[in-house]
Amino acid sequence: MTKRKPRILVAGSLVMDLICSAPRFPQSGETVIGTDFSTAPGGKGANQAVQAARLGAEVAMVGKIGRDDFGRQILSSLRESGVDTSGVRLSESRPTAIGNIQLEVTEAGTANRILVIPGANMDWEERDLALLEEKIPGCGMLILQLEIPTEVDLAAARIARRYGVPVMLNSAPSAPIPEELLSGLDYISPNEHEAYDLTGVRVSDLSSAREAADILLRRGVKNVIITLGSRGAVFSDGTRFLHGPCVDFAPTLDPTAAGDSFVGAFSVAVCLGAEPEEALTFANHTAAITVSRMGAQPSLPALPEVTDFLKRNGHDVSRYTEDL
Repeated sequence: MTKRKPRILVAGSLVMDLICSAPRFPQSGETVIGTDFSTAPGGKGANQAVQAARLGAEVAMVGKIGRDDFGRQILSSLRESGVDTSGVRLSESRPTAIGNIQLEVTEAGTANRILVIPGANMDWEERDLALLEEKIPGCGMLILQLEIPTEVDLAAARIARRYGVPVMLNSAPSAPIPEELLSGLDYISPNEHEAYDLTGVRVSDLSSAREAADILLRRGVKNVIITLGSRGAVFSDGTRFLHGPCVDFAPTLDPTAAGDSFVGAFSVAVCLGAEPEEALTFANHTAAITVSRMGAQPSLPALPEVTDFLKRNGHDVSRYTEDL
């Protein structure tokens, strides 16, 4: 009997990334000669949708783009990855969002800084919200981020709760989160910096990560995942505290979409019935491949790449390969 693919809806951002590489970041008022420039479709919402689709999920995207070449390129990338783009609408007044990504490339590794101009991502209307009501029922997960208006995230979460659909909020970039949204979340996935902004706890090790997670659990979140960069990620639901260590795939070239890759992969694993420890492992292996490549969406791996990597490290991959 064929197993049904997990259905995931992503309501969120679509951004064209403009990527500049240099041996070091410029200081205020300084000009630094760079080494490389490229463009790549991105945006947290779009990245998470693409990653989930490339890992075998049935994914739909709801969001806004401008009437411009950047928007058309993003749509093409989504469709090529198998994402349903019928919920991506055109803004009549704002251009497609752009992200200015600076990469500092040194012998010690690659670091990034990102400036996003939201553009069409902030131009939601009532008719766009109606799409959420149409597409949320029957989904295994709704994924949200903080690159669209907060009231849209709130509206989406209310609809999801009405239909019994779990909600994952990737609380990035840092922004105030209404208690109504926070207290109804099934999953929240900040990185260590965003966790500090939410809780006031500086996450520097597993003990402080647990402390931050406990605060979010007390505020009503059911499951907390905190990503820790090279230290992997942790999961807590109040009874279990799990650490999923980072795994090495290849040298890091571009960490830009690592968190989005992780969230997309974790969500797919959960929708397929994986327990949190297994979902952490699946997501960490997926993100490890992602950071070894340049660009946001171009770096996101397909399911066979991830399962091959998992098998090389001795993990069972039958959940992700049987009957999909």
